[in-house]
Amino acid sequence: MTAADPPSDITSLLQGWREGDPRSEAQLLDCIYPVLRRLARQRLARSGQVTLRATELANDAYFELAQQREVPFQNRAHFYAIAAHAIRRLLVDHLRERSALKRGGDVLRVTLQAGEEVAAPAADLADALDLDRLLERLERINARAARGVELRYFGGLTIEETAQTIGVSLPTAKRDWQFARAWLHDQLSSPPG
Repeated sequence: MTAADPPSDITSLLQGWREGDPRSEAQLLDCIYPVLRRLARQRLARSGQVTLRATELANDAYFELAQQREVPFQNRAHFYAIAAHAIRRLLVDHLRERSALKRGGDVLRVTLQAGEEVAAPAADLADALDLDRLLERLERINARAARGVELRYFGGLTIEETAQTIGVSLPTAKRDWQFARAWLHDQLSSPPG
């Protein structure tokens, strides 16, 4: 998917894994685990998060994906889209468990960098929980734009990779990204309630 990905033919490995080939499963693990770990590390990097480690998140994501053997992964882009969703779900579940920490009410905080850069977590991972809530609302308005944010934020994909994964043109992906950023900014600028 990205330049950091191994050159192996993940699509063939996914097919072999689905058919129960243990060699394909072992090779697939060797190929995707470093990618899952990198994605997990990116989400946890600037958070000050101590209770969840990148290895834990990557292990849990791999376990989630391994349980989905029946899913007909179409290609590596589809697989990474599922992985991004799994990481999002796991991170949000973890944060909900830790919600005993009082965070100052129901204030929503998410930092999105200007330009075409990927959204980055602000002060802590609680922002990911806020982003998840906003994405659920955005999905009802524009599911494709919400999916693009999920792929970019939780999956670490570029705008080009997002366009390929969703199956739209690059200009369409850019418009969706601009819409999502503007909508998120508007939601964050509005007073709560």
